[in-house]
Amino acid sequence: MSGTGPGGPEEADGARRAQRRRFAEEARAERPDLVLLCLLIAAEGDPALDEAGRDAVQIALDELAGQLPFAPEGGPAAWARNVGELLGRRLGFGGTPADYRRLESSLLHEVVRRRRGLPILLSVVWTEVARRAGAPVYGVALPGHFVVGFGDPHGAHVLADPFAGGRLLSDADAAELVAGAGAALTAPMLLPADPLEIVARILNNIRAWAQARPEHGPVGLWAVELALLLPSHPARLRHDRAQLLVNCGRFLEGAAELEEYARVVEAVDPATAETVRGRAAEVRALLN
Repeated sequence: MSGTGPGGPEEADGARRAQRRRFAEEARAERPDLVLLCLLIAAEGDPALDEAGRDAVQIALDELAGQLPFAPEGGPAAWARNVGELLGRRLGFGGTPADYRRLESSLLHEVVRRRRGLPILLSVVWTEVARRAGAPVYGVALPGHFVVGFGDPHGAHVLADPFAGGRLLSDADAAELVAGAGAALTAPMLLPADPLEIVARILNNIRAWAQARPEHGPVGLWAVELALLLPSHPARLRHDRAQLLVNCGRFLEGAAELEEYARVVEAVDPATAETVRGRAAEVRALLN
């Protein structure tokens, strides 16, 4: 589903800068396009995913939506069953524990192509296909496991688990999923997830994947850099970026980022700022 990708290194750098500008602009839009943001994340992981490839994913989602019945009788449960029948049972979208070991499971174009992915990316496919067909649908960011809601989040609704092929979830099932993450189910957990919350969670998943694989430090770096482009992010991300730059051998940039982080936190935590400046000096010494 990918395109041919950029040519030489300069063209590739220019394409990445343009993609990041678009990512930052879309993240600040009044109504951010979740699919576009996911595809721009995917383009970082797969430079061959050009604009034509991204358009192909949008078309594929439209075509899947066209296979759903219009306004099925039976309310939210009927929508959930129809989407699960199409995506889960007929087309085989779902996941297994092995999918957590693959970066492709967090890249939307690969999830659409392979029909495999992490719960949150499968939920993006579910919600976007159902939304395009007219369903009252939304993502639900349960701790440890993302699912999909159909209906009124404040009233009659149904939950489905795309990772399990669209299995419908009772309240007890949802509570069990949350308990697996060491939490207790509360009403706010069942409210619709904001698109930027979803994007931040996808990027956190990619960072966690890279952190467990030190040889993939550059993947963790671009995930942090995209997270820093979101309108709201923890200041600690600057420190994380600095450490990743150092790990990648980019000492000068890493030291500069440490110094910037020290400047940011100095007003609230002078001791930490001083420690970070000391670390920046150590990194600069590596250049000698």
